[in-house]
Amino acid sequence: MSSPARVIVEADGGARGNPGPAAYGSLLRDARTGRVIAERAEAIGSATNNVAEYRGLLAGLELAREYTPDAAVEVRMDSKLVIEQMAGRWKIKHPDMRSIAIAASRVLPANVTWTWVPRDRNSAADALVNAALDEVTGTRTRGSSRQAAQRVEPDVDDPRRYRNPMLGWRGEEAGSATTLLLLRHAVTDRTVAKVFCGSGGADPGLNDLGREQAARAGGWLRRRGGIDVVISSPLRRTRETAAIATDSLGLPVTLDDGLAEAAFGEWDGLTFDEVRDRYPTDLETWLTSPEAAPTGGESYSSLHRRVQAVKARLMLAHPGRTILAVSHLTPIKMLACDSLDGPMHVIHRIQLAPASFSTISWWADGISALQQLSYVPESLQIGDDVHL
Repeated sequence: MSSPARVIVEADGGARGNPGPAAYGSLLRDARTGRVIAERAEAIGSATNNVAEYRGLLAGLELAREYTPDAAVEVRMDSKLVIEQMAGRWKIKHPDMRSIAIAASRVLPANVTWTWVPRDRNSAADALVNAALDEVTGTRTRGSSRQAAQRVEPDVDDPRRYRNPMLGWRGEEAGSATTLLLLRHAVTDRTVAKVFCGSGGADPGLNDLGREQAARAGGWLRRRGGIDVVISSPLRRTRETAAIATDSLGLPVTLDDGLAEAAFGEWDGLTFDEVRDRYPTDLETWLTSPEAAPTGGESYSSLHRRVQAVKARLMLAHPGRTILAVSHLTPIKMLACDSLDGPMHVIHRIQLAPASFSTISWWADGISALQQLSYVPESLQIGDDVHL
C-alpha cells in the first residue's frame, strides 16, 4: 500500500483529577481516505491534563515519523493551549510542558499545520485516553477523560492577548522577545550570474568576494555581540558563510533543513529571463499562486510550512534568546512577510542583498516586529540580486 501524501494526527490526553491518574491517546489517519494507519495510548502515572495532552502530541508526531515520514502532517487537538504554543503564538511557561514540547519539536515534520478542533471532533483520541485510564484505575467513565478536572487555559479570543501592539509602548508584561537575526549567505558565482539556485540543484560554495563578505559580516557580529545560538541551512554556501562569520563567536553551528532554499526544479541554473522565455505560463502561475511550483520544484506554500516549523521549534527551544540563522533569499523573505501578516505574493517585491542581515522578534502574546531588513554592514553593498 502506497504511503499517503497527507496525514492527520489526532491527539489527546487527560487526567482524572488535576493532577491525577493520567494517560494519552494518539492516532494517525490518512487524510484522503480517513483510514487509521496507527494508534498509540499509554497511562503515564500522575500528571496534569496539559502534560498528558503534550505527551499525546509527542506520541502522534512519533507515529507520523515512523509510518509516514514523507507526508504532510496536520495536527488536530482540542487543546487551544497546545496548538497555540506549538504554533509559536503563546509562550510555554511550565517546565514540564516545555521539556515535552522541545522533544516534540525535534520530531516535527517539515510540513506541519496546527488545527484546534472542538472536543466532540476529537472523540477517537479521547476514547483511547479513556481506555488507558480505565485499565489502570479499574473504573469506567462516560464522556470525556477530563470530566473531573477544570482546565485553566488562556482564551484564544481574549483581547488582552493583543494589548500594547505598538512596540515602542510595550510594557514589562510583554516579556522578552525571541529574536531571529537572519544572515543571507554571501555570494557565489551563481549569485553573481543571477540564476535560480535552490535545493536539489548545484550546491556552489562561496567565491573570493563571498568569503570577504562573510568575514566582514563576522566583524559586525563580533561588535554587536549578544548571540546565543547559531543555526544554518545545510547547503554549502550557507555552511561556509556561517563558518567564516561565526569563527570568533565560539558557538557551535547547528544545521536545520528547514532553512534551506526552495527547490526550483527545472529552473535551476537559469536566469529569470531564460525561465520567462522557456516557461512563460508556468512562471506567471508561480508569480501569482503560492501553490504553484516549477516542474520538480517546491511551491511557496510548502516552503512556508517548513519555515513556520523552524520558527516554532526555535521559539520553543530558545525563548527570549537571540538566534543567528544563516539562510537564503526565499526563506528570509518568507519570514519577513509572515512577521508583517503580508500576503505571500509580496515576497516577489522584497530584495535582500547578499551577506545582509534582517532581524525579526516575536513576543509570547503573538506580536512580531520586523526590526531590520537587508542591512549590509560597512561597505558590503554590491548591488541588487534578484534570485539566489
